[in-house]
Amino acid sequence: MFKKSHLAVVVLGALAPLSSYAANYCIAVGGGFGSGGETFVGTGFVVPAAGTCSQWSGFTKGFSSVVLLTHGSGCLSSDGKVLQFSLSSADPSFYGSGVVVNDVIRMCPAGTKSCPIGGGVDIGNFGGSAAPVTCSSSVLSLPAIHD
Repeated sequence: MFKKSHLAVVVLGALAPLSSYAANYCIAVGGGFGSGGETFVGTGFVVPAAGTCSQWSGFTKGFSSVVLLTHGSGCLSSDGKVLQFSLSSADPSFYGSGVVVNDVIRMCPAGTKSCPIGGGVDIGNFGGSAAPVTCSSSVLSLPAIHD
């Protein structure tokens, strides 16, 4: 018969891998970080099922050393062809205390055939073309000190 401590170890061991499979989701705007634009990083974000939304939490990297904390949501159209994000970001060192900037991004998920909106676009603070990208190590590096 299992002791309670053994059962706890088995349960924790079964749950631990779940968090290790959480991926990051990256969106490049205006060419993305390192190419004159910005990259939004949703830590653990997974594209939602068609007709639903998921919470976004993470950061945005831009310019050479600016890191903004970012939150919001992403929704996938009912036909599964268009992702729309509403994201709010803040960085008091860069924009000033109490200033929140907003971005609304519309794009088709990677692999979508016949994207009904053409190309992706950010019509908010940063503005410009938008596309899902692979999260590079330079984008995922979160410095302790930044603008």
